[in-house]
Amino acid sequence: MDFELVRPSIPASPFAGSVESLPMPSPIRADGFLRADSPAMSTASGSSHHRRQGDLSPSELKPPKESNSEMEAHRQRELRWVSAMGSIPASQARKSKKIRKLLLEGVPASVRYQVWATLTDSKGKRMDGLYQRLAQREKVPAFPEIERDIRQCFSDHPQLQDGSLAKLLHAYLTMVPDVQYSKGEFLDGPSTYGADIRVGLALIAGQLLLQSPEEDAFWTFISLMDSHLRPYFSNTVQLEVDASLFAKALETNDAVLAKKVFGDMGIAPATVCRPWFMAVFADTLPPEYLLRVWDVFLFEGVTFLFRAGLAIFSGCRRVILQSTSPESVLDALCHPPPTALPLNPEAFLELAFSVKLKDDDVRKQRSKLEAQIKRRTQPRASPLASTPTISLPKS
Repeated sequence: MDFELVRPSIPASPFAGSVESLPMPSPIRADGFLRADSPAMSTASGSSHHRRQGDLSPSELKPPKESNSEMEAHRQRELRWVSAMGSIPASQARKSKKIRKLLLEGVPASVRYQVWATLTDSKGKRMDGLYQRLAQREKVPAFPEIERDIRQCFSDHPQLQDGSLAKLLHAYLTMVPDVQYSKGEFLDGPSTYGADIRVGLALIAGQLLLQSPEEDAFWTFISLMDSHLRPYFSNTVQLEVDASLFAKALETNDAVLAKKVFGDMGIAPATVCRPWFMAVFADTLPPEYLLRVWDVFLFEGVTFLFRAGLAIFSGCRRVILQSTSPESVLDALCHPPPTALPLNPEAFLELAFSVKLKDDDVRKQRSKLEAQIKRRTQPRASPLASTPTISLPKS
């Protein structure tokens, strides 16, 4: 089969802007009772409040029984999400105050993947049959590394060892040739800190696959990368730009902490930000915290990665100020001690939203600084050279 390179203007699918093409479960069974996988049967919706396991007495370690009122609240939240996704076009979801309000109230586990698909408008890029055609292409050279990284990153998730995650990454890499699944080189800092380029891709795709059916995960991955993260993986200056802006944001919020980390310890800002941003904190935060960060990130965009990072710095402040080596600082930031995090995911989000950061200013500074660096480092580059491409089978 012959292929050609084309630019990433994928035709909208017949399902663009519609949530009906996703299986939308009703939270109520025919007999009037809640489904077993309804979030009313669990606390995974992101709005429940938990103490950490170490704070519980042995008698409290049993899963709590929710009251009828709590179950009804979960049920109503699920129904509100189903209604919102049915009435608000996916292309407008990130502009909707109603969607934002629902996000802050919590995302029921039973509809989370539909919510993520809506926030990324993944149906607007979906093309019927393309995923399977991409997956049938000759394996990318890095396929053995992909399989190895999956075994290492998701050893506790046997459902991702069935070949689905490797297939998803293979399909993506054959479609997007400017993203290379090769071993990334760490910026200044110990090589034990965080994830490199390829592990970042695996962690992001793996998190999506844990929430979604395989092909839905693929198209959400495509949309997420194109909207937010692809520049981090395609040899551009975006990560350096964001790391520089993050360092300034930390200095604004806590000059003492910024001086300790970036001055006294001599840690480069990119060393801190790279494993955070390139894995969207998948290698850093506990699962319940991670899901809530992703809920909000997919609505707010990259600026929320700044906020989450500043929240981690705030929680780890004492540990960092007491540290005597860059390695101990980076270890705390990559894997915050349980006592450094707020008691529950909602408190973490509150902390993230409370930091001093003007999101619109960050967006403007990102564009301005990236243009300055490109002019300085690539003065003779063709305008087309930096335009990402995708590789699709010829029709």
